[in-house]
Amino acid sequence: MPGIDKLPIEETLEDSPQTRSLLGVFEEDATAISNYMNQLYQAMHRIYDAQNELSAATHLTSKLLKEYEKQRFPLGGDDEVMSSTLQQFSKVIDELSSCHAVLSTQLADAMMFPITQFKERDLKEILTLKEVFQIASNDHDAAINRYSRLSKKRENDKVKYEVTEDVYTSRKKQHQTMMHYFCALNTLQYKKKIALLEPLLGYMQAQISFFKMGSENLNEQLEEFLANIGTSVQNVRREMDSDVETMQQTIEDLEVASDPLYVPDPDPTKFPVNRNLTRKAGYLNARNKTGLVSSTWDRQFYFTQGGNLMSQARGDVAGGLAMDIDNCSVMAVDCEDRRYCFQITSFDGKKSSILQAESKKDHEEWICTINNISKQIYLTENPEEIAARVNQSALEAVTPSPSFQQRHESLRPAGQSRPPTARTSSSGSLGSESTNLATLSLDSLVAPDTPIQFDIISPVCEDQPGQAKASGQGGRRTNPFGESGGGTKSESEDSILHQLFIVRFLGSMEVKSDDHPDVVYETMRQILAARAIHNIFRMTESHLLVTCDCLKLIDPQTQVTRLTFPLPCVVLYATHQENKRLFGFVLRTSGGRSESNLSSVCYIFESNNEGEKICDSVGLAKQIALHAELDRRASEKQKEIEKVKEKQQKELSKQKQIEKDLEEQSRLIAASSRPNQASSEGQFVVLSSSQSEESDLGEETKKRESEA
Repeated sequence: MPGIDKLPIEETLEDSPQTRSLLGVFEEDATAISNYMNQLYQAMHRIYDAQNELSAATHLTSKLLKEYEKQRFPLGGDDEVMSSTLQQFSKVIDELSSCHAVLSTQLADAMMFPITQFKERDLKEILTLKEVFQIASNDHDAAINRYSRLSKKRENDKVKYEVTEDVYTSRKKQHQTMMHYFCALNTLQYKKKIALLEPLLGYMQAQISFFKMGSENLNEQLEEFLANIGTSVQNVRREMDSDVETMQQTIEDLEVASDPLYVPDPDPTKFPVNRNLTRKAGYLNARNKTGLVSSTWDRQFYFTQGGNLMSQARGDVAGGLAMDIDNCSVMAVDCEDRRYCFQITSFDGKKSSILQAESKKDHEEWICTINNISKQIYLTENPEEIAARVNQSALEAVTPSPSFQQRHESLRPAGQSRPPTARTSSSGSLGSESTNLATLSLDSLVAPDTPIQFDIISPVCEDQPGQAKASGQGGRRTNPFGESGGGTKSESEDSILHQLFIVRFLGSMEVKSDDHPDVVYETMRQILAARAIHNIFRMTESHLLVTCDCLKLIDPQTQVTRLTFPLPCVVLYATHQENKRLFGFVLRTSGGRSESNLSSVCYIFESNNEGEKICDSVGLAKQIALHAELDRRASEKQKEIEKVKEKQQKELSKQKQIEKDLEEQSRLIAASSRPNQASSEGQFVVLSSSQSEESDLGEETKKRESEA
């Protein structure tokens, strides 16, 4: 007998689309066997029911046996040994078709009992197991959907326990039912041969005993043939019993080994995360938008194939392309209050997908695997080894510092030594092993000696770079709406623009260039990759206040200003081309060993889909500040012109006063030189008060001289 096709019981727990597709083939084969055995049963039942129709029934049986080789069984349809054996049977039965059968009891025991038992017990068992498996599969899908909809923010321990227990029970039930169903389908491949051969063997033995005397029809050659067939049937039965025992033992071992895997979110200590994978497969929930604000989640089987992410629905023979993940970006996101979600964005930013993993382990492994594939590590000879080395280099290159203090101290001039941090690109540790990793170098845009910062400065213990911090201003509460809250005015009270946004800080790093938005995009990609490598998914939430003077990060709880960015120092700002929640800006500050050196630092934030609004607000603030500066300069110039005019007016008035005084003096001199006498017409010369006083003094002097 040729080999028997079997269903892989070991793959029942994974329940992949390939396994379901293979199961469909076996189910189709079982249906074909059932249809054929029903016909054969009816044919043999005619032999048993009526002796008068024994000849016609035997002829029909012979005809059906001849047509076996024409049947199109999905499994075992090309069994030449079986076909030749049945052909031989068909010839013998055709010779006996003219003989009558009177041994109804022998026919009932030897012919009808085996085929009836196969039809009523084995085939019905297959149908029953099929229905039970379908119910268990539907219950498992429903339990998985309820588990996937567990709220992340409003966790209820009781509900979570009930849903987890439901997933455990339904998954265990499906696994056990599926294993027994596979075992029954595998056993059917043996039983279908036995169910075909045993009734025929019993029939022929009954005929031999009946026609004992008819040696001309039932000779020794036929008996030898039947003996060989009987031996073959016994061999098939022994092989079936051995295989059934092996499958039962496999089922028991898999039940024990698979018990921890029934829990949807296994213990990470027992099943650690593998971050060096370049291939992964499993079920994920894919988010599909159905409207402006509505969406649905479809559970599909996803697997990586080279640089592509493939998806495959249950029952499909092959998968289809979901996304090209070469040079893509992947990050963990919060989506519709679901846990373990991550977003994949294509290299050109035109396509993105949001997927949900079943467990935290799958969530992290999918992110790491896609991140490794995006770097084209799968094209190397030893992808897992290269991935391990790249991840180790990335860990050494972008290890986050505990606070901004180290960074700010490193940017201070003179006297303070810079920490000896050496940042290398992700491909720097590979040397010349693969030219496909050359694109990992960021030295053209990012400064190679600056670590990535993942946290926010504290106003109590840290200084702000490039800013003069006045005494008494540290830790001061800031009113984000510019309203006066006390006797001292806020520094932004007089600003025209006051806009407040909710943002989350992702990270910052020093960059070489600040004249093109690609700097911001590259910094976003590098920081998101570093956060994925370090599993940093927690972000500090702040309020970003945009004014005409500066940008402020304010603590939402205490209203304390965490960090202030002078608006003139913000030289570049941009939002992500595809994900509008991400935005960043470049701050140019003084740093290095001398105050004349300038350093540029790129800060990356995440907002609530307000990246473009924030960038527009910053641009508006810079325009308002520019117009205010122009107005201030024009006002100062106007004041200078007015001062010059006032000064000239004063000089002119002073000159006129001097001229007036000189004219008065010349007139006085002229008047004093004239004789003080009356004219002949009785007219008098009117003297000024000073001249009359001088004449009175002259008369008094003359009188004194005459008296003397």
